[in-house]
Amino acid sequence: MTITISLKADNFSSLDVLPAAKTIENISQEKSAIATYEQQLRFEIDYPRPSDDPRELSEIPEVRMWFIRLDSRYPWLPFLLDWKAGELSRYTAMLVPHQFHRQEGIQFNPEALEIFLMQKVFVLHDWLQQMGIPSTARLKSMGQMLGYDLEDDLFGML
Repeated sequence: MTITISLKADNFSSLDVLPAAKTIENISQEKSAIATYEQQLRFEIDYPRPSDDPRELSEIPEVRMWFIRLDSRYPWLPFLLDWKAGELSRYTAMLVPHQFHRQEGIQFNPEALEIFLMQKVFVLHDWLQQMGIPSTARLKSMGQMLGYDLEDDLFGML
C-alpha cells in the first residue's frame, strides 16, 4: 500500500509543506496502526528545470530547503519512507552534504552522514518506543542502508 505525496515547484518556492503534512498527520493520528505505514511513503517531485541544468534534485537549494523544513517538523519521517524505492537515500541526500560522481554515484560527506544517522537513530529510537514498536532491528537496517553497522552496545545505552 504505497502512499505518494505529489509536490510541485510552487511547494518548494514557498516552503509549503502542507501537501506532505496532511498525509503525514493523517497517518500519525492512527497511533495504533502507524506500523502498517512503515516504508510506504514516496514523494513524486515535479520540479521543472531547463534541459541544460545538470543538477540532481538534491542539489537545488529550494528543494533541499523544503526537505529540511519537513524534517524539522517530522524528524521520525524515515520510518515511513519507502526504502526499497530509494526514498531513504533521496531523503538523506536532501539533508546531508554530498557530491555526485558519474562512475561512483552519490558520495556523502562521511562526518555529516554519521551525524545525520546518529541523530535519526536517537529520534527514531525514542519515537518508536513511544509508539510501542520494536526499534533495534529497524534502526540497524536503516544504518545498513546508509553504510553503517550499528552495534548492540549502542542500543544498550539508549
